[in-house]
Amino acid sequence: MEILGYLGAIIVGLTLGLFGAGGSILTVPVLYYLFHIEAELSTSYSLFIVGFTALIGAIPNVRRKTISYKTAIIFSIPSLIAVYLTRTFLLKAIPDNLFQIGNLAVTKDIGLLLFFAVIMIVASISMLRQRKIADPVYDEKLNFNYPMIITEGLVIGTLTGLVGAGGGFLIIPALVVFAKLPMRMAIGTSLLIIAIKSMVGFAGDIQTGQNIDWVFMLTFTALTVAGILFGSWLSKFVKGNKLKGAFGLFVLLMGIFIIIEELFLEM
Repeated sequence: MEILGYLGAIIVGLTLGLFGAGGSILTVPVLYYLFHIEAELSTSYSLFIVGFTALIGAIPNVRRKTISYKTAIIFSIPSLIAVYLTRTFLLKAIPDNLFQIGNLAVTKDIGLLLFFAVIMIVASISMLRQRKIADPVYDEKLNFNYPMIITEGLVIGTLTGLVGAGGGFLIIPALVVFAKLPMRMAIGTSLLIIAIKSMVGFAGDIQTGQNIDWVFMLTFTALTVAGILFGSWLSKFVKGNKLKGAFGLFVLLMGIFIIIEELFLEM
């Protein structure tokens, strides 16, 4: 199972490199089901893995000048606040036993996984729809819709804090719609936003004393970095949108599997 897990790490990076989003949604299922790491700790590892990998993925976009730094700052501020508060306070406040349904005791781990599965289903729908998003005309003097940006940042930051996913599947459409960024620039900017807020969320975990296996986490991260570098290179020859439909369907099936596994097969 560990071999499959490390292969999954490469796939996470590969999909991030190809699509700029979506790959991180696989990190927690890989850690939980293939490495048998408890759900909350998996989300903690995921924050570091996704954040560091996204940072490496953003570097080529710096050279290509496909990052809007002004947009990244404006989107990041509310998201940073939300993800830090979620990891430091909200996640710790969730009780270990949430509620009972018949013979099924819904624990904190199960609750996080079910919530994560719902996010996966939303992500899959978003990825399927993104294929149809047309590039807007980019205007550097755009007047940002600050109320919508703040709301989006708070929502994405809270989701990232709870499930450990980067949220690129939500960030990219927001950048296209609210900031009028071309898709290629939205992908580069999204990677920078994901890197910043994920690492801030992980810092919150370190502050609260989360038990981290650094050797394992850095090994996993190295493989995702190798995957994102290969994915970025491959994106020059393969149109990510042509593959996004198949990947979106895979994420949808994974979300459904988690719900069935946790609610029915565990009974």
